[in-house]
Amino acid sequence: MLERRDSQLDRVDRGRSGPSVDQRPQDVPDRGAGQLPPLRGWPGPGGGHSSYLQPAREWRGTTAQVCGLWPYSVGAGAPLIGAPLGRHLFSGATVCGDPISWFQRAGFIPAPTSFVLAREGFGKSTVVRRMATGAAYFGAIPLVLGDLKPDYPDLIRALGGEVVPLGRGRGYLNPLDMSVTHDAVSLLDAGAGQLDGHERSKLRSELLSDARGRRLAMVSALATLQRHAPLSDHEDTILGVALAVLDERHQGEPVLADLTELIEAAPERVRDAAYDQGSLERYHELTAPLIRTLRGLLYEGRIGEMFSRKTSRRIDLDHPAVFDVSSIPEDQSELVAAALTTCWGVGFSAVHTRAALGRARVMPMRHYLVILDELWRVLSAGYAGMVDRVNSLTRLNRQWGTGLVMITHTIKDLLSVAREHEQRKALGFIERSGMLICGALPPEEHKYLRGIKGFSDAELGLITSWQDPPPWGATTTVAPPGQGKFLIKVGDRPGIPFHLTLTSTEKRLGIHDTSKLWHLEREPQQAAQAPLDGGVR
Repeated sequence: MLERRDSQLDRVDRGRSGPSVDQRPQDVPDRGAGQLPPLRGWPGPGGGHSSYLQPAREWRGTTAQVCGLWPYSVGAGAPLIGAPLGRHLFSGATVCGDPISWFQRAGFIPAPTSFVLAREGFGKSTVVRRMATGAAYFGAIPLVLGDLKPDYPDLIRALGGEVVPLGRGRGYLNPLDMSVTHDAVSLLDAGAGQLDGHERSKLRSELLSDARGRRLAMVSALATLQRHAPLSDHEDTILGVALAVLDERHQGEPVLADLTELIEAAPERVRDAAYDQGSLERYHELTAPLIRTLRGLLYEGRIGEMFSRKTSRRIDLDHPAVFDVSSIPEDQSELVAAALTTCWGVGFSAVHTRAALGRARVMPMRHYLVILDELWRVLSAGYAGMVDRVNSLTRLNRQWGTGLVMITHTIKDLLSVAREHEQRKALGFIERSGMLICGALPPEEHKYLRGIKGFSDAELGLITSWQDPPPWGATTTVAPPGQGKFLIKVGDRPGIPFHLTLTSTEKRLGIHDTSKLWHLEREPQQAAQAPLDGGVR
Protein backbone atom coordinates (compact mmCIF):
# COMPACT_ATOMS: atom_id res chain seq x y z
CA MET A 1 0.00 0.00 0.00
CA LEU A 2 2.89 2.39 0.71
CA GLU A 3 4.50 1.70 -2.68
CA ARG A 4 1.23 2.49 -4.37
CA ARG A 5 0.97 5.76 -2.53
CA ASP A 6 4.58 6.67 -3.47
CA SER A 7 3.88 6.21 -7.17
CA GLN A 8 0.77 8.39 -7.00
CA LEU A 9 2.56 11.15 -5.13
CA ASP A 10 5.49 10.99 -7.53
CA ARG A 11 3.09 11.59 -10.43
CA VAL A 12 1.69 14.57 -8.54
CA ASP A 13 5.23 15.86 -7.99
CA ARG A 14 6.08 15.56 -11.66
CA GLY A 15 2.88 17.27 -12.75
CA ARG A 16 2.92 20.26 -10.43
CA SER A 17 4.62 23.52 -11.10
CA GLY A 18 7.46 24.72 -8.90
CA PRO A 19 10.48 26.96 -8.77
CA SER A 20 12.82 27.02 -11.72
CA VAL A 21 16.28 25.57 -11.69
CA ASP A 22 17.75 29.07 -11.32
CA GLN A 23 15.83 29.54 -8.06
CA ARG A 24 17.33 26.43 -6.43
CA PRO A 25 20.17 26.72 -3.91
CA GLN A 26 23.52 26.35 -5.60
CA ASP A 27 24.53 23.41 -3.36
CA VAL A 28 21.64 21.29 -4.72
CA PRO A 29 22.73 19.21 -7.69
CA ASP A 30 21.07 19.95 -11.03
CA ARG A 31 18.76 17.07 -11.91
CA GLY A 32 17.19 18.55 -15.00
CA ALA A 33 15.47 21.73 -16.03
CA GLY A 34 11.85 22.13 -14.83
CA GLN A 35 11.95 18.95 -12.78
CA LEU A 36 11.08 18.86 -9.06
CA PRO A 37 12.68 16.36 -6.68
CA PRO A 38 10.74 13.18 -5.91
CA LEU A 39 8.93 12.58 -2.63
CA ARG A 40 12.04 11.33 -0.80
CA GLY A 41 14.36 14.05 -2.23
CA TRP A 42 17.25 13.89 -4.68
CA PRO A 43 19.77 11.16 -3.91
CA GLY A 44 23.36 12.10 -3.32
CA PRO A 45 25.12 14.85 -1.34
CA GLY A 46 23.01 17.96 -0.95
CA GLY A 47 19.97 16.36 -2.50
CA GLY A 48 17.98 16.05 0.73
CA HIS A 49 17.21 12.37 0.26
CA SER A 50 15.25 10.78 3.15
CA SER A 51 15.55 7.04 3.63
CA TYR A 52 12.66 6.91 6.11
CA LEU A 53 9.10 7.69 5.10
CA GLN A 54 6.68 8.51 7.91
CA PRO A 55 3.87 5.92 7.76
CA ALA A 56 0.34 7.13 7.22
CA ARG A 57 -1.94 7.28 10.24
CA GLU A 58 -4.36 4.37 10.49
CA TRP A 59 -8.01 4.61 11.47
CA ARG A 60 -10.42 1.79 12.13
CA GLY A 61 -14.13 1.50 11.60
CA THR A 62 -16.88 -0.88 10.57
CA THR A 63 -17.48 -1.82 6.93
CA ALA A 64 -20.60 0.35 6.96
CA GLN A 65 -18.55 3.38 7.97
CA VAL A 66 -15.47 3.05 5.74
CA CYS A 67 -16.82 1.21 2.70
CA GLY A 68 -16.42 4.34 0.54
CA LEU A 69 -12.80 5.01 1.45
CA TRP A 70 -10.86 3.79 -1.58
CA PRO A 71 -8.21 2.53 -2.13
CA TYR A 72 -6.76 2.51 1.37
CA SER A 73 -9.28 0.34 3.26
CA VAL A 74 -7.92 -3.09 4.26
CA GLY A 75 -9.04 -5.88 6.54
CA ALA A 76 -8.26 -5.44 10.23
CA GLY A 77 -5.57 -7.65 11.79
CA ALA A 78 -7.02 -7.52 15.30
CA PRO A 79 -10.62 -8.02 16.47
CA LEU A 80 -12.79 -5.06 17.46
CA ILE A 81 -15.16 -7.09 19.64
CA GLY A 82 -15.00 -6.74 23.42
CA ALA A 83 -13.39 -4.38 25.90
CA PRO A 84 -10.82 -1.98 24.36
CA LEU A 85 -7.48 -3.24 25.67
CA GLY A 86 -4.94 -1.10 23.83
CA ARG A 87 -3.16 -0.63 20.53
CA HIS A 88 -1.42 -3.24 18.43
CA LEU A 89 2.32 -3.00 18.99
CA PHE A 90 3.21 -3.13 15.29
CA SER A 91 0.26 -1.64 13.39
CA GLY A 92 -1.12 0.74 16.02
CA ALA A 93 -4.59 -0.68 15.44
CA THR A 94 -7.05 -0.91 18.31
CA VAL A 95 -7.16 -4.30 20.05
CA CYS A 96 -10.33 -5.35 21.87
CA GLY A 97 -11.20 -8.49 23.75
CA ASP A 98 -12.58 -10.15 26.87
CA PRO A 99 -13.57 -13.78 27.45
CA ILE A 100 -17.33 -13.20 27.47
CA SER A 101 -17.43 -11.11 24.28
CA TRP A 102 -15.08 -13.41 22.38
CA PHE A 103 -17.19 -16.41 23.36
CA GLN A 104 -20.72 -15.01 23.23
CA ARG A 105 -20.58 -12.39 20.48
CA ALA A 106 -17.67 -13.41 18.27
CA GLY A 107 -17.30 -17.17 18.74
CA PHE A 108 -13.50 -16.88 18.76
CA ILE A 109 -12.99 -19.16 21.76
CA PRO A 110 -14.75 -22.40 22.81
CA ALA A 111 -15.28 -21.34 26.45
CA PRO A 112 -15.56 -17.93 28.19
CA THR A 113 -12.34 -18.34 30.15
CA SER A 114 -9.07 -16.45 30.23
CA PHE A 115 -5.73 -17.04 31.94
CA VAL A 116 -3.34 -14.14 32.59
CA LEU A 117 0.40 -14.71 33.11
CA ALA A 118 3.01 -12.03 33.83
CA ARG A 119 5.65 -11.10 36.34
CA GLU A 120 4.68 -8.83 39.20
CA GLY A 121 4.54 -5.13 38.42
CA PHE A 122 3.97 -5.40 34.66
CA GLY A 123 0.21 -4.77 34.57
CA LYS A 124 -1.65 -8.06 35.07
CA SER A 125 -4.30 -6.54 37.30
CA THR A 126 -4.55 -3.47 35.07
CA VAL A 127 -5.48 -5.46 31.96
CA VAL A 128 -7.96 -7.53 34.00
CA ARG A 129 -9.55 -4.36 35.40
CA ARG A 130 -9.89 -3.05 31.86
CA MET A 131 -11.67 -6.27 30.83
CA ALA A 132 -13.91 -6.05 33.89
CA THR A 133 -14.82 -2.45 33.01
CA GLY A 134 -15.70 -3.45 29.46
CA ALA A 135 -17.67 -6.46 30.65
CA ALA A 136 -19.70 -4.23 32.97
CA TYR A 137 -20.44 -1.90 30.06
CA PHE A 138 -21.68 -4.84 27.96
CA GLY A 139 -23.99 -6.02 30.75
CA ALA A 140 -21.93 -8.61 32.64
CA ILE A 141 -21.30 -8.24 36.39
CA PRO A 142 -17.67 -8.40 37.61
CA LEU A 143 -17.11 -10.47 40.75
CA VAL A 144 -13.66 -10.53 42.37
CA LEU A 145 -13.62 -13.56 44.66
CA GLY A 146 -10.69 -12.63 46.87
CA ASP A 147 -8.45 -9.56 46.54
CA LEU A 148 -5.17 -9.65 48.49
CA LYS A 149 -3.52 -6.38 47.41
CA PRO A 150 -6.16 -4.76 47.16
CA ASP A 151 -6.33 -4.11 43.41
CA TYR A 152 -10.06 -3.95 42.72
CA PRO A 153 -12.08 -2.06 45.43
CA ASP A 154 -11.67 1.34 43.74
CA LEU A 155 -12.89 -0.06 40.42
CA ILE A 156 -15.83 -1.87 42.02
CA ARG A 157 -16.88 1.32 43.83
CA ALA A 158 -16.57 3.32 40.60
CA LEU A 159 -18.89 0.78 38.95
CA GLY A 160 -21.45 1.15 41.73
CA GLY A 161 -20.61 -2.19 43.32
CA GLU A 162 -20.02 -3.48 46.83
CA VAL A 163 -16.77 -4.12 48.72
CA VAL A 164 -17.03 -6.94 51.30
CA PRO A 165 -14.16 -6.74 53.84
CA LEU A 166 -12.95 -10.04 55.32
CA GLY A 167 -10.24 -10.91 57.81
CA ARG A 168 -9.45 -10.93 61.49
CA GLY A 169 -11.58 -8.28 63.11
CA ARG A 170 -12.97 -7.10 59.74
CA GLY A 171 -15.50 -9.70 58.66
CA TYR A 172 -16.41 -13.38 58.73
CA LEU A 173 -17.26 -15.87 56.00
CA ASN A 174 -19.17 -18.99 56.96
CA PRO A 175 -18.31 -21.98 54.70
CA LEU A 176 -21.53 -23.73 55.81
CA ASP A 177 -23.77 -20.87 54.71
CA MET A 178 -26.31 -22.08 52.13
CA SER A 179 -28.76 -19.20 52.50
CA VAL A 180 -28.58 -18.27 48.80
CA THR A 181 -29.51 -21.82 47.80
CA HIS A 182 -32.25 -22.05 50.42
CA ASP A 183 -33.75 -18.78 49.19
CA ALA A 184 -33.74 -20.15 45.65
CA VAL A 185 -35.42 -23.37 46.78
CA SER A 186 -38.08 -21.32 48.59
CA LEU A 187 -38.84 -19.49 45.33
CA LEU A 188 -39.23 -22.79 43.52
CA ASP A 189 -41.44 -24.25 46.26
CA ALA A 190 -43.63 -21.14 46.05
CA GLY A 191 -44.26 -21.86 42.37
CA ALA A 192 -42.20 -19.01 40.94
CA GLY A 193 -41.42 -19.23 37.25
CA GLN A 194 -43.11 -21.24 34.53
CA LEU A 195 -41.76 -24.70 35.41
CA ASP A 196 -43.98 -27.71 35.80
CA GLY A 197 -43.82 -29.86 38.90
CA HIS A 198 -41.26 -32.32 37.53
CA GLU A 199 -38.90 -29.60 36.28
CA ARG A 200 -39.21 -27.68 39.53
CA SER A 201 -38.38 -30.77 41.59
CA LYS A 202 -35.42 -31.62 39.36
CA LEU A 203 -33.98 -28.10 39.58
CA ARG A 204 -34.50 -28.05 43.34
CA SER A 205 -32.55 -31.28 43.74
CA GLU A 206 -29.82 -30.07 41.41
CA LEU A 207 -29.31 -26.82 43.30
CA LEU A 208 -29.12 -28.52 46.69
CA SER A 209 -26.73 -31.20 45.45
CA ASP A 210 -24.38 -28.65 43.90
CA ALA A 211 -24.37 -26.41 46.97
CA ARG A 212 -23.75 -29.36 49.29
CA GLY A 213 -20.90 -30.60 47.10
CA ARG A 214 -19.20 -27.21 47.06
CA ARG A 215 -19.73 -26.83 50.81
CA LEU A 216 -18.09 -30.21 51.46
CA ALA A 217 -15.18 -29.24 49.19
CA MET A 218 -14.70 -25.98 51.12
CA VAL A 219 -14.71 -27.63 54.54
CA SER A 220 -12.35 -30.36 53.32
CA ALA A 221 -9.99 -27.74 51.88
CA LEU A 222 -9.99 -25.81 55.17
CA ALA A 223 -9.31 -29.00 57.10
CA THR A 224 -6.48 -29.86 54.70
CA LEU A 225 -4.85 -26.48 55.24
CA GLN A 226 -5.32 -26.70 59.01
CA ARG A 227 -3.84 -30.21 59.21
CA HIS A 228 -1.09 -29.81 56.57
CA ALA A 229 -2.37 -33.04 55.05
CA PRO A 230 -5.53 -34.19 53.24
CA LEU A 231 -8.39 -35.90 55.00
CA SER A 232 -8.58 -39.66 54.75
CA ASP A 233 -11.32 -41.33 52.75
CA HIS A 234 -13.36 -42.32 55.81
CA GLU A 235 -13.03 -38.80 57.26
CA ASP A 236 -14.40 -37.32 54.03
CA THR A 237 -17.31 -39.76 54.29
CA ILE A 238 -17.95 -38.87 57.93
CA LEU A 239 -17.84 -35.17 57.08
CA GLY A 240 -20.29 -35.53 54.19
CA VAL A 241 -22.83 -37.51 56.22
CA ALA A 242 -22.46 -35.17 59.21
CA LEU A 243 -23.26 -32.16 57.02
CA ALA A 244 -26.37 -33.90 55.69
CA VAL A 245 -27.55 -34.70 59.24
CA LEU A 246 -26.81 -31.13 60.29
CA ASP A 247 -29.08 -29.82 57.52
CA GLU A 248 -31.93 -31.95 58.84
CA ARG A 249 -31.51 -31.08 62.50
CA HIS A 250 -30.35 -27.46 62.59
CA GLN A 251 -32.68 -24.53 62.20
CA GLY A 252 -31.17 -21.46 60.57
CA GLU A 253 -27.57 -21.00 59.47
CA PRO A 254 -25.17 -23.53 61.07
CA VAL A 255 -21.49 -22.79 61.74
CA LEU A 256 -18.42 -24.98 62.16
CA ALA A 257 -18.99 -25.25 65.92
CA ASP A 258 -22.41 -26.85 65.26
CA LEU A 259 -20.79 -29.35 62.88
CA THR A 260 -18.13 -30.25 65.43
CA GLU A 261 -20.67 -30.75 68.21
CA LEU A 262 -22.80 -32.96 65.98
CA ILE A 263 -19.86 -35.26 65.17
CA GLU A 264 -18.99 -35.42 68.88
CA ALA A 265 -22.61 -36.38 69.68
CA ALA A 266 -22.22 -39.53 67.53
CA PRO A 267 -25.61 -39.72 65.75
CA GLU A 268 -26.51 -43.10 64.29
CA ARG A 269 -26.02 -42.19 60.61
CA VAL A 270 -22.59 -40.72 61.28
CA ARG A 271 -21.60 -43.82 63.26
CA ASP A 272 -22.64 -45.98 60.32
CA ALA A 273 -20.50 -43.85 58.00
CA ALA A 274 -17.54 -44.22 60.38
CA TYR A 275 -18.07 -48.02 60.54
CA ASP A 276 -17.37 -48.26 64.25
CA GLN A 277 -18.73 -51.86 64.34
CA GLY A 278 -21.10 -51.03 67.17
CA SER A 279 -18.39 -49.70 69.48
CA LEU A 280 -18.79 -46.12 70.69
CA GLU A 281 -15.21 -46.15 71.92
CA ARG A 282 -13.99 -47.08 68.44
CA TYR A 283 -16.12 -44.28 66.97
CA HIS A 284 -14.41 -41.69 69.17
CA GLU A 285 -11.02 -43.08 68.12
CA LEU A 286 -11.93 -42.79 64.45
CA THR A 287 -13.34 -39.26 64.70
CA ALA A 288 -10.85 -37.77 67.19
CA PRO A 289 -8.36 -36.52 64.52
CA LEU A 290 -11.18 -34.95 62.49
CA ILE A 291 -12.64 -33.25 65.57
CA ARG A 292 -9.24 -31.89 66.56
CA THR A 293 -8.82 -30.45 63.05
CA LEU A 294 -12.27 -28.83 63.06
CA ARG A 295 -11.70 -27.41 66.53
CA GLY A 296 -8.51 -25.84 65.27
CA LEU A 297 -10.64 -23.76 62.89
CA LEU A 298 -12.66 -22.31 65.77
CA TYR A 299 -9.84 -20.57 67.60
CA GLU A 300 -7.01 -18.17 66.83
CA GLY A 301 -4.17 -19.95 65.07
CA ARG A 302 -2.69 -20.27 61.60
CA ILE A 303 -6.15 -20.28 60.02
CA GLY A 304 -7.77 -18.20 62.74
CA GLU A 305 -11.47 -17.83 63.48
CA MET A 306 -12.38 -16.03 60.25
CA PHE A 307 -14.60 -18.99 59.26
CA SER A 308 -16.05 -19.81 62.68
CA ARG A 309 -19.00 -17.38 62.73
CA LYS A 310 -21.96 -16.47 60.58
CA THR A 311 -21.28 -14.53 57.40
CA SER A 312 -21.04 -10.87 58.35
CA ARG A 313 -21.95 -9.49 54.91
CA ARG A 314 -23.21 -11.28 51.81
CA ILE A 315 -22.52 -10.17 48.25
CA ASP A 316 -25.29 -8.74 46.09
CA LEU A 317 -25.32 -10.68 42.83
CA ASP A 318 -27.15 -7.87 41.05
CA HIS A 319 -24.12 -5.54 41.32
CA PRO A 320 -20.33 -5.84 41.00
CA ALA A 321 -18.65 -7.07 44.17
CA VAL A 322 -15.24 -7.87 45.61
CA PHE A 323 -14.16 -9.88 48.65
CA ASP A 324 -11.44 -7.66 50.16
CA VAL A 325 -9.02 -9.90 52.10
CA SER A 326 -6.10 -7.48 51.91
CA SER A 327 -5.84 -7.26 55.72
CA ILE A 328 -4.39 -10.79 55.84
CA PRO A 329 -0.56 -10.60 56.01
CA GLU A 330 1.18 -12.17 53.03
CA ASP A 331 3.42 -14.32 55.23
CA GLN A 332 0.39 -16.18 56.66
CA SER A 333 0.19 -18.49 53.67
CA GLU A 334 -2.26 -20.98 55.21
CA LEU A 335 -4.76 -18.27 56.10
CA VAL A 336 -4.37 -16.65 52.67
CA ALA A 337 -5.03 -19.97 50.93
CA ALA A 338 -7.97 -20.71 53.24
CA ALA A 339 -9.51 -17.28 52.61
CA LEU A 340 -9.21 -17.54 48.82
CA THR A 341 -10.53 -21.10 48.74
CA THR A 342 -13.57 -20.20 50.83
CA CYS A 343 -14.28 -17.03 48.85
CA TRP A 344 -14.17 -19.02 45.62
CA GLY A 345 -16.46 -21.72 46.97
CA VAL A 346 -19.05 -19.30 48.37
CA GLY A 347 -18.94 -17.13 45.25
CA PHE A 348 -19.25 -19.96 42.74
CA SER A 349 -22.07 -21.57 44.68
CA ALA A 350 -24.03 -18.30 44.64
CA VAL A 351 -23.31 -17.70 40.93
CA HIS A 352 -24.39 -21.23 40.01
CA THR A 353 -27.63 -20.84 41.95
CA ARG A 354 -28.46 -17.48 40.39
CA ALA A 355 -27.65 -18.75 36.89
CA ALA A 356 -29.94 -21.75 37.38
CA LEU A 357 -32.80 -19.47 38.43
CA GLY A 358 -32.17 -17.26 35.41
CA ARG A 359 -32.19 -20.20 33.04
CA ALA A 360 -35.49 -21.35 34.54
CA ARG A 361 -36.86 -17.78 34.18
CA VAL A 362 -37.52 -17.59 37.90
CA MET A 363 -35.30 -14.48 38.15
CA PRO A 364 -33.70 -12.20 35.54
CA MET A 365 -30.73 -13.78 33.82
CA ARG A 366 -27.35 -12.37 34.82
CA HIS A 367 -23.93 -12.95 33.27
CA TYR A 368 -20.87 -12.72 35.49
CA LEU A 369 -17.17 -12.21 34.95
CA VAL A 370 -15.54 -14.00 37.88
CA ILE A 371 -11.94 -12.98 38.64
CA LEU A 372 -9.63 -15.33 40.56
CA ASP A 373 -6.44 -13.43 41.35
CA GLU A 374 -3.29 -14.83 42.98
CA LEU A 375 -4.06 -18.44 42.04
CA TRP A 376 -0.53 -19.40 43.06
CA ARG A 377 -1.30 -18.53 46.68
CA VAL A 378 -3.59 -21.54 47.03
CA LEU A 379 -1.46 -23.96 45.04
CA SER A 380 1.78 -22.93 46.76
CA ALA A 381 0.40 -24.21 50.05
CA GLY A 382 1.81 -27.46 48.69
CA TYR A 383 -0.63 -29.86 50.31
CA ALA A 384 -1.82 -32.93 48.46
CA GLY A 385 -5.31 -32.60 47.06
CA MET A 386 -5.38 -28.79 46.77
CA VAL A 387 -5.41 -28.91 42.96
CA ASP A 388 -8.46 -31.17 43.04
CA ARG A 389 -10.13 -28.84 45.54
CA VAL A 390 -9.52 -25.81 43.33
CA ASN A 391 -10.63 -27.71 40.25
CA SER A 392 -13.91 -28.77 41.87
CA LEU A 393 -14.59 -25.26 43.13
CA THR A 394 -13.79 -23.39 39.93
CA ARG A 395 -15.14 -25.70 37.23
CA LEU A 396 -18.19 -24.01 35.72
CA ASN A 397 -19.96 -25.17 32.59
CA ARG A 398 -20.34 -22.59 29.86
CA GLN A 399 -24.12 -23.02 29.86
CA TRP A 400 -24.25 -21.17 33.19
CA GLY A 401 -23.42 -17.90 31.48
CA THR A 402 -20.29 -17.14 33.52
CA GLY A 403 -16.91 -15.94 32.32
CA LEU A 404 -13.77 -16.77 34.28
CA VAL A 405 -10.39 -15.00 34.55
CA MET A 406 -7.56 -16.71 36.45
CA ILE A 407 -4.35 -14.84 37.24
CA THR A 408 -0.90 -15.90 38.40
CA HIS A 409 2.74 -14.91 37.83
CA THR A 410 4.31 -17.82 35.96
CA ILE A 411 3.54 -21.38 34.92
CA LYS A 412 6.03 -22.55 37.54
CA ASP A 413 3.52 -21.34 40.13
CA LEU A 414 1.12 -23.99 38.89
CA LEU A 415 3.85 -26.60 39.18
CA SER A 416 4.53 -25.83 42.84
CA VAL A 417 2.55 -28.89 43.87
CA ALA A 418 4.66 -31.92 44.62
CA ARG A 419 2.88 -34.70 42.77
CA GLU A 420 3.29 -35.08 39.02
CA HIS A 421 -0.35 -35.92 38.28
CA GLU A 422 -1.44 -32.79 40.17
CA GLN A 423 0.99 -30.71 38.10
CA ARG A 424 -0.70 -31.97 34.95
CA LYS A 425 -4.09 -31.04 36.39
CA ALA A 426 -2.81 -27.57 37.26
CA LEU A 427 -1.57 -27.07 33.69
CA GLY A 428 -5.08 -27.99 32.60
CA PHE A 429 -6.26 -24.65 34.02
CA ILE A 430 -4.36 -22.97 31.15
CA GLU A 431 -5.16 -25.60 28.52
CA ARG A 432 -8.90 -25.20 29.15
CA SER A 433 -8.77 -21.40 28.96
CA GLY A 434 -10.02 -19.88 25.73
CA MET A 435 -7.68 -16.87 25.94
CA LEU A 436 -4.13 -16.90 27.24
CA ILE A 437 -2.79 -13.38 27.92
CA CYS A 438 0.96 -13.24 28.53
CA GLY A 439 2.97 -10.29 29.74
CA ALA A 440 6.66 -10.19 30.69
CA LEU A 441 7.89 -13.74 31.38
CA PRO A 442 11.37 -15.26 31.91
CA PRO A 443 12.94 -17.66 29.36
CA GLU A 444 12.31 -20.63 31.69
CA GLU A 445 8.64 -20.45 30.71
CA HIS A 446 9.30 -21.14 27.02
CA LYS A 447 9.13 -24.92 27.17
CA TYR A 448 5.75 -24.83 28.91
CA LEU A 449 4.22 -22.16 26.69
CA ARG A 450 5.34 -23.89 23.51
CA GLY A 451 3.62 -27.11 24.54
CA ILE A 452 0.38 -25.51 25.76
CA LYS A 453 -0.56 -22.96 23.07
CA GLY A 454 1.94 -23.40 20.23
CA PHE A 455 4.02 -20.24 20.68
CA SER A 456 6.46 -19.34 17.91
CA ASP A 457 10.09 -18.36 18.54
CA ALA A 458 9.29 -14.73 17.67
CA GLU A 459 6.41 -14.62 20.16
CA LEU A 460 8.50 -16.15 22.93
CA GLY A 461 11.32 -13.71 22.25
CA LEU A 462 8.87 -10.82 22.39
CA ILE A 463 7.40 -11.61 25.82
CA THR A 464 10.88 -12.35 27.18
CA SER A 465 12.18 -8.97 26.00
CA TRP A 466 9.43 -7.23 27.99
CA GLN A 467 10.89 -8.28 31.34
CA ASP A 468 13.92 -5.97 31.04
CA PRO A 469 14.13 -3.43 33.90
CA PRO A 470 14.25 0.35 33.37
CA PRO A 471 17.70 1.87 32.78
CA TRP A 472 20.06 2.62 35.65
CA GLY A 473 19.52 6.04 37.14
CA ALA A 474 15.89 6.22 36.02
CA THR A 475 13.46 7.87 38.40
CA THR A 476 10.53 6.03 39.96
CA THR A 477 8.23 7.54 37.34
CA VAL A 478 9.99 5.62 34.54
CA ALA A 479 8.16 2.34 33.95
CA PRO A 480 9.90 -0.85 32.78
CA PRO A 481 9.91 -1.18 28.97
CA GLY A 482 7.49 -4.09 29.08
CA GLN A 483 4.95 -2.62 31.46
CA GLY A 484 1.48 -2.75 29.94
CA LYS A 485 2.56 -4.94 27.01
CA PHE A 486 0.76 -8.24 26.49
CA LEU A 487 0.27 -10.96 23.91
CA ILE A 488 -3.15 -12.60 23.41
CA LYS A 489 -2.88 -16.23 22.35
CA VAL A 490 -5.88 -18.27 21.19
CA GLY A 491 -5.04 -21.86 20.30
CA ASP A 492 -2.33 -22.05 17.65
CA ARG A 493 -3.31 -18.78 15.99
CA PRO A 494 -0.67 -16.05 15.74
CA GLY A 495 -0.59 -13.98 18.91
CA ILE A 496 -1.91 -10.42 19.09
CA PRO A 497 0.60 -8.11 20.85
CA PHE A 498 -0.78 -4.87 22.28
CA HIS A 499 0.16 -2.04 24.61
CA LEU A 500 -2.34 -0.89 27.22
CA THR A 501 -2.31 2.80 28.12
CA LEU A 502 -4.50 4.38 30.78
CA THR A 503 -7.24 6.83 29.87
CA SER A 504 -7.53 10.24 31.52
CA THR A 505 -10.57 9.05 33.47
CA GLU A 506 -8.73 6.03 34.82
CA LYS A 507 -5.83 8.24 35.90
CA ARG A 508 -8.15 10.75 37.54
CA LEU A 509 -10.06 8.10 39.50
CA GLY A 510 -6.84 6.30 40.46
CA ILE A 511 -8.42 2.88 39.99
CA HIS A 512 -5.16 1.42 38.65
CA ASP A 513 -2.87 2.82 41.35
CA THR A 514 -1.77 -0.23 43.35
CA SER A 515 0.99 1.65 45.23
CA LYS A 516 -1.12 4.25 47.04
CA LEU A 517 0.55 3.70 50.38
CA TRP A 518 3.92 4.54 48.86
CA HIS A 519 2.47 7.70 47.37
CA LEU A 520 0.88 8.71 50.67
CA GLU A 521 4.22 8.23 52.36
CA ARG A 522 6.14 10.22 49.75
CA GLU A 523 3.80 13.21 49.43
CA PRO A 524 4.22 14.53 53.02
CA GLN A 525 8.00 14.20 52.66
CA GLN A 526 7.92 16.18 49.45
CA ALA A 527 5.78 18.84 51.09
CA ALA A 528 8.18 19.11 54.03
CA GLN A 529 11.18 19.49 51.72
CA ALA A 530 9.54 22.12 49.49
CA PRO A 531 10.88 25.66 50.00
CA LEU A 532 8.44 28.09 51.58
CA ASP A 533 9.12 30.88 49.09
CA GLY A 534 8.19 28.72 46.14
CA GLY A 535 11.76 28.62 44.81
CA VAL A 536 13.75 25.62 43.68
CA ARG A 537 16.41 24.07 45.85
